[in-house]
Formats: sequence, structure tokens, C-alpha cells
Amino acid sequence: MTTRTNADTVDTTQELAAFLRARRERLDPGDFGLPSRRRARRTPGLRREEVAELAGISVDYVVRLEQARGLRPSAEVLEALAHALRLGADERVYLFDLARQRARDIDGPATTAAPPLARLVADLSPMPAMLMNHRADILAWNDGMARLLLDFGTLPPERRNAMWLCLMHPQTRDLYVDRDRVLREGVAHLRAAWAAHPDDRVLAGLIARFTTHVDGFAHRWAEQDVKGNGRGSKEIRHPDVGPIAVHYEMLTPTQDPDQRLMICRPADEPTEAAFDRLAAR
Repeated sequence: MTTRTNADTVDTTQELAAFLRARRERLDPGDFGLPSRRRARRTPGLRREEVAELAGISVDYVVRLEQARGLRPSAEVLEALAHALRLGADERVYLFDLARQRARDIDGPATTAAPPLARLVADLSPMPAMLMNHRADILAWNDGMARLLLDFGTLPPERRNAMWLCLMHPQTRDLYVDRDRVLREGVAHLRAAWAAHPDDRVLAGLIARFTTHVDGFAHRWAEQDVKGNGRGSKEIRHPDVGPIAVHYEMLTPTQDPDQRLMICRPADEPTEAAFDRLAAR
């Protein structure tokens, strides 16, 4: 079944079915003590009846979920499926989002920076920092981040999006040494955000644009990977100071959970020296 990536909002019933199938087919029967050739396996992974047994639910229920037949599983059933499918933390959240079992922000996506957070971003300079929403729209940034990546103020507001810059902007799309990993992690983050905000047509349109215009995006999207990029590292080819390596941390304010504060710091001594040179410019 083909995953929808056009500007329509998420058909969560279809997406839940696709996600359950994809995760079931990734499992190795041997990891569960199941003989891999008890009967000839026509498809990879566990059978539906094996997942049903592990989750303590009926086979018919698993079949109906995977066939997108309109079920709305309870939190208890989702927990059982998450355990049976050995989902990671981000995958579990994604599963609950698809099943509409997590409270949502009734005010809609943040499109402007909360003033206290904007002040915090400025106060963190010269340490590069910026504030984003779930779409990766850049809501606030400081001079340190502008020197590290780009002065976002030179862009129209609709182009101030971290994923768009990484994937499509001529000045920044080739900055990253391991662009394939950055693409993979960015797609996994967008998929998690897409499930958490299924009625966000702007986000759906952004994904559709990437699918059409970015090589490799559609393939990565179809892999159904889910990840909240809370922390990590990136290697950058900086046009002014040369190769640098940064660690980043993504923080979610309790008061404004749709806004995410990203802080970058040098990963090694040469990068620390490069940061000092950038700050002096």
C-alpha cells in the first residue's frame, strides 16, 4: 500500500496499517525463539498470528488493523503491540500519535517565537542557537547561528525552514559532509512530526515538495523510520573556516512544547578555535 505524501492531511488509519506491517516484517523470528522454518514463510518477519500471540490480542484484530478497517485501538492495545513489536521510544510515540491516543495542541502549530525563548536564544550567543517549531520552521536565531549556517534574516519567512535549507538551498545543502545521514535523520523527524500533527497542511505540503524535488527523499520516506532528533553531531564544510564538527542538543520547553531550542557547540579543539574565529568576524 502506497504511503501518501501529497498535500492532503494524514490518513492515519492507512498509516497505522502500513507502520504495523513494516515493523512486523522487520522482526527476526529467531529473536523470539520461533523456528524460522516451522512452515515456509512467504514474507519476512513475524506472522500476524505470532504478533497477536505476543500482544495477547486476537489474530482477527491484528488483521483488521493491518488492513486499515477503521479500528481505533485503545492505549492498552497499543502498549501491547509496542511491546510485541519491540518498538523504540520514538516509534512508540509515533504509534500512539497515529492512533490518536496522545493529547494535542489545540492552539495549532507555533509560527512565532515565544518572547522569553527568543530572548534566551539571543542570550546564548556567541554559542549558536535557534528556535524551531515541529515543521523545522526557524522562529528565532542568534548571531552565532547566523555565522555558523546562514543569516536567516536574508531569506523570506517561508524559506526559513531548516529542512528546506538543508535539502534545497544552494548555499547550505552541500554544507554537510554526511548529507545522506542528515537526510535520513531529517526524514525520520518529519515523519514523527507528521503523525503528531496530522491536520497540518503546511507540513504536508512541505513533505510533498521534498518528495517531488529532492533526490532520495521519497525512498527514505517509504522506509517508515521515525526519530526525534534530540541530540547528535554533524560535520560541516564551512566556507570561511573550513571543516568543523559540532554537537547539537535539541530542548523542548515545557511551557511551549511545540517549540524546540537547538544549541550547537564545538565537538573538538579545532572546531572550538574555528568558533572563536567566527565570533571575531
